[in-house]
Amino acid sequence: MNVFRFLCVLIFGLVHSYGAVIQNYDVEEIKERHRRSVSTDRRSVIRNISPEDRPSCPPGQSSPPNRINSTERLRNLRNEMRIIGIDAYIIPSEDAHQSEYTSPYDQRRKFICGLSGSAGYAIVTMTKAALWTDGRYFLQAEAEMDCNWILMRKGEKDVPSSTEWLTSVLEVKENATVGSYPFFLGSNSWTLYEEELSKNNIKMIKTNEDLVGKIWTTGRPPFPNSPINALPYKFSGRHWHEKIADMHVAMKERNADAMVVNGLDETAWLLNLRASDIPFTPVFFSYVIVDRRKNQTILYIKNHNIKLTSNPTDEATTQKLYEYLNTGTDGSCSGKPGYCVEVREYDPLPVTSKVSSVVEYSERVWISPICSYAFYSLIPKEKLLQENTPISIQKARKNPIERQGMIQSHVRDAVALISFISRLEKEVKAGIRWTELSAADELSKYRGKQKYNRGLSFESISSSGPHGAVIHYSPSNVTDKEITTDEVYLLDSGGQYLDGTTDTTRTFHFGTPTDFQKECYTRMLMGNIDLANVKFMKTSFGPYGRELDILARRHLWNSGLDYRHGTGHGVGMYLGVHEGPAGIGMNRKQPFNDYPIEEGQFFSDEPGYYEDGSFGVRVENVMEVKKVNLKYKFRDSVFLGFETITLVPVEPNLIKYEMLSGDQIDWLNTYHKKVQDTIGPLLINTNREAYDWMELRTRTITRAVSSGPRTFVSLLITFFSFTLYFVL
Repeated sequence: MNVFRFLCVLIFGLVHSYGAVIQNYDVEEIKERHRRSVSTDRRSVIRNISPEDRPSCPPGQSSPPNRINSTERLRNLRNEMRIIGIDAYIIPSEDAHQSEYTSPYDQRRKFICGLSGSAGYAIVTMTKAALWTDGRYFLQAEAEMDCNWILMRKGEKDVPSSTEWLTSVLEVKENATVGSYPFFLGSNSWTLYEEELSKNNIKMIKTNEDLVGKIWTTGRPPFPNSPINALPYKFSGRHWHEKIADMHVAMKERNADAMVVNGLDETAWLLNLRASDIPFTPVFFSYVIVDRRKNQTILYIKNHNIKLTSNPTDEATTQKLYEYLNTGTDGSCSGKPGYCVEVREYDPLPVTSKVSSVVEYSERVWISPICSYAFYSLIPKEKLLQENTPISIQKARKNPIERQGMIQSHVRDAVALISFISRLEKEVKAGIRWTELSAADELSKYRGKQKYNRGLSFESISSSGPHGAVIHYSPSNVTDKEITTDEVYLLDSGGQYLDGTTDTTRTFHFGTPTDFQKECYTRMLMGNIDLANVKFMKTSFGPYGRELDILARRHLWNSGLDYRHGTGHGVGMYLGVHEGPAGIGMNRKQPFNDYPIEEGQFFSDEPGYYEDGSFGVRVENVMEVKKVNLKYKFRDSVFLGFETITLVPVEPNLIKYEMLSGDQIDWLNTYHKKVQDTIGPLLINTNREAYDWMELRTRTITRAVSSGPRTFVSLLITFFSFTLYFVL
């Protein structure tokens, strides 16, 4: 009996000492939601959706300080709608090139409704106004839009689509019409509206003018017109005429005689040119027509005669634009041998006229899926090739020089970020006042001192406490908040360098975080590591990023948490911080321009969690897709994996190490060793304080640490178990 009792007590103690947490990884199957038919009852419900349904809009609620008053703007817009005889007007976020981020001149949707975020579209009828946006901007829209506006939270239960809403509110109007300016609305969006609305006898019509532009007569920024500089070969890794030749090969394979290039980043990459027409993105307003049949490349830019002969404004560039493009000082290719780019004035009318003439003699014309309806409508269906352009595919798949540049730019960026954060933490703990704005401004100065830096890659998201729950929050004089030791601080920032684009998020707590904050951070970090550590087989049909997204979410899902944004976006090489066509996200269906993950692409890895009104946590690294050699070789298979090139320690003060698996601890140790080995030598003799900060956060974690918080208690239980045995 005593032996039996001994064994029972021993097992009881050992279980407490060495027991492991078993997690349930089963996830309910996600079923695709079928689009609802707009029944009579549902139309009535939709018509009754009101701005007063918003939390901040019922009578008596105070107005946030950063709202704009849209009453007069809506009145003026409705007058213009009345003049041309339309019942509703669609205002997208994009410019004529379908850019995600736009110049201040093109921020029409922000002007009309107040939302400053990059995603969303507004629709105005004669009596109602509504804005649709995604989860990144729910809180921001609630704060920035006044109570003239209905807020449609895309993806949430019972929120109608824009076509459902238009059908419902316009059904009382006979022969109703919905208008939009065809240069701003994408071809896929336009055709969807046209198809859905026609079922209810509502007609889509093109407006000849931008109606918001007509009423935006006071305080509108000027049209962008920045200098254009050539990007040297040592950064681009390929000459522009080689890229044009590559386009001809790709076009021949798809039987395309011409290609109309609408995207600003595509033009910049194709011709190795950079400018600053859009804040934080080194592009310029332009169109390109690549005419394979006539062996002609035409570039349309603003003030072309002046820009062709102007001296370069970037010290890395030595040639004037006309010399670099092998064209005449007037933009003509007459008498020019070899490859030459003909340069003409940027104007929508001559461009559309030229596209129409190219269509006439071409068998097939190639345009991007992300193209304005204005160009799409010029090409007959039998001549249309609309799919990802060879520019977008090759731009995302970096060449060896571009890859090396991306890696080196992230090294310099890490030096700036570590140097700044080490100072920030020390001074916040010492009681020196720092705010969201002062931190963002000072960090930009640290980046500006780095070699090849050309500014920021986006407006820094410097967010303290509840502001961290606003996913794309940007501080302003109105919202600026102090950074303290009492709250979580989230910093998402990046730089533009001649050899790369960076995007890094780190979350900190300079005091004592709550257990819930630590659990949220740790679960998010576990997903970040699992995605970074995955190996996958390259096949003819994928994989796509949406097939990997679950790796980043599953630890959050296991506890009933989630985040309302994608997990990873492509990153450009001294171009857009968000780059397609591939991405990592959770989609109900395959996006029309989705593309598989391939070697040489770069993606962000950025799961997060956001507790409304309290805090947000996110870790974001940039990863390179590389071939990997594994233990076994399955037939002729090729396996790919990710290599993280962001080199900034994560926040140990927010990690519950006992939650991490052995593999996750191994990954973190390897990553932090890489940070030490790469960044350490650059700091040890120049900024000892930053070096010490980095070294403290990159020390090796032993696997025993993962069960450390329960070790003492477990040993006590074991001790008392044995004591109990001998007493009994």
